Amino acid sequence: MARAEAKNVTALSSSFNDHIRPILDAVDRLRQLKVMQEGIELPTIVVVGDQSSGKSSVLESLAGISLPRGQGICTRVPLIMRLQDDPYLSQPQLQLEYKDKTIPTSEDGIADAIASATDDIAGSGKGISNTPLTLVVRKSGVPDLTMVDLPGITRVPVHGQPENIYEQISNIIMEYITPKESIILNVLSATVDFPTCESIRMSQQVDRTGERTLAVVTKADKAPEGLLEKVTADDVNIGLGYVCVRNRIGDESYEQARAEERKLFETHPLLSRIDKSIVGIPVLAQRLMQIQAASIAKSLPDIVKKINEKLSQNISELDEMPENLGSMGDAVRVFLHMLSMSKESLRRLLIRGEFDEFPDDASMHATARMADMLDQFSGGLPSDCPSADERFLMEEIVVLEEAKGINGLPNFLPRNAFLILLRRKVKDMSHGPGEFVQKVWAYVEEVVIRVLLHHSENYPQIQPLIRRASQNLIGNMRNHSLNFIRETIEMEMAADYTTNPDYLKKWGELMGGHDAFTKNYFGQSSLVLPGFGEVDVGHLRQYAAMAEQAFDMRMRIMAYWKIVVLRLVDTVGLHIIYSVNCLVEREMEKEIVGDLVGPRTAGLEKMLEESPATAAKRERLRKSIELLKESKEVVAGIMDRVVTTIN
Repeated sequence: MARAEAKNVTALSSSFNDHIRPILDAVDRLRQLKVMQEGIELPTIVVVGDQSSGKSSVLESLAGISLPRGQGICTRVPLIMRLQDDPYLSQPQLQLEYKDKTIPTSEDGIADAIASATDDIAGSGKGISNTPLTLVVRKSGVPDLTMVDLPGITRVPVHGQPENIYEQISNIIMEYITPKESIILNVLSATVDFPTCESIRMSQQVDRTGERTLAVVTKADKAPEGLLEKVTADDVNIGLGYVCVRNRIGDESYEQARAEERKLFETHPLLSRIDKSIVGIPVLAQRLMQIQAASIAKSLPDIVKKINEKLSQNISELDEMPENLGSMGDAVRVFLHMLSMSKESLRRLLIRGEFDEFPDDASMHATARMADMLDQFSGGLPSDCPSADERFLMEEIVVLEEAKGINGLPNFLPRNAFLILLRRKVKDMSHGPGEFVQKVWAYVEEVVIRVLLHHSENYPQIQPLIRRASQNLIGNMRNHSLNFIRETIEMEMAADYTTNPDYLKKWGELMGGHDAFTKNYFGQSSLVLPGFGEVDVGHLRQYAAMAEQAFDMRMRIMAYWKIVVLRLVDTVGLHIIYSVNCLVEREMEKEIVGDLVGPRTAGLEKMLEESPATAAKRERLRKSIELLKESKEVVAGIMDRVVTTIN
């Protein structure tokens, strides 16, 4: 009967291994490919425990091999243990994998080999490292498991350890146990109160309900009193339950240790009361295999999805990267396309008033912003002709006094007096147009450079040249505009001329108060005049000879002033529109092509020099795509087994 039961168990185990082993191999292969560096977490059994909790003894019992022992921290790097049951092997096969090296070893030499590899990774002192070391154990009778053994938690550094050893270990542990795909195997000593264990505190930070935490209680033979109550009360929320074990003692073989363990839990007056389904290394091995299989079956579809999403994302990102130019012809083609795109963007922004490229950035709605500037400029000009003397007509009288001559006819308005007054007033407001032009071109420069840099962002090596060429061009355009404005002001000061009928119309309206002025200014202190309202005139009695001439000149200068202001605004506005059109349609392309291409094509040669950052990103994406494609192939072949395992 016993032989038949053993045969059935073996057949069941063989069937289980036939289904799960390829899945475990696939996950291990993904781990070897370092798919986790792509942000894709894998189902992992993570072994944690306080220092001296018996963590190494548990792993030794599961693997049937000896691990490094000694004082202080024995595990100084994450040790990935891949246990593979192979009933056909006559001799165990062990090997270490790290830093792209594979080192075969043996059961007798494994402890020294691990110690040597650890020294190679973390140094020969007592420091730790987050670089993993993989131990592959192929052996008949071991459970099919992949586990990560982490350094034991210690708060007090010993001689030779860094002062922040606790923080270093904590960071490594939290990195491994935080992902929701991780199964936490928390090793607790029966000799301590579970709530005081640092490993419990850490696991509860990331798994408050304990749904992915399994506890293994070691040293049951050392502290049997109250152990049953501890594991049944579950004061620390161990969702996956407890398994109590006895550590191997002294020179016991693993077979002897298992026999003693079985005897202990069957005969000890206190420990025999613990349910047999939660005691012993074999039970622990079976529970871990079941948990691992369920975790993989649950996680693998999501892993496949994430691999596909990441692969698609990286392929798109690589496709969007700048073309890796291999010849001067390629550089010319890409450069001209980039310039054409920039030109079209500037047409939309600066000429047609379209801003769909920057819908939420009002600063790039260029025609509207330039219109705002023109309105502000226009509003800042004096719409009514300003006077340097607050007393009515006194500015005109002073000018007439200085402009009179012995050859002039009486009561005849001298033209030179009008021009003197006009020049003075035009000069007083001449700074406004220049300031407006400076402001507009500063804004246009900002828009142009932003657009050019946007379309050349894939080629940062030529952006300084593009910026310089743009600044030089717009600097020249600005100077041309300032010269134009200067000439326009000088023309207004050179002559009084207009064919605008509004001049005579406005002058006629203002002269409507002439009769009232000439009849009454000498005898009254104030008058109400069209266009002025009430004005003081008492001071004009002493200037009776020139008062009427001064009145006529004031009305003419006021009527003409409106023509000057409107003409100036229109001229400046038209000039800016025309200049911006020239910039976009002709000058920009000529300047940038001349600067970047030039006789020596220095700028285009820079396009062939891919920046180190771009080259590194391209290589990273290529490697990532290659890795993800291989990962995709790995998981594609086992998805049907996952369905079988779930069912």
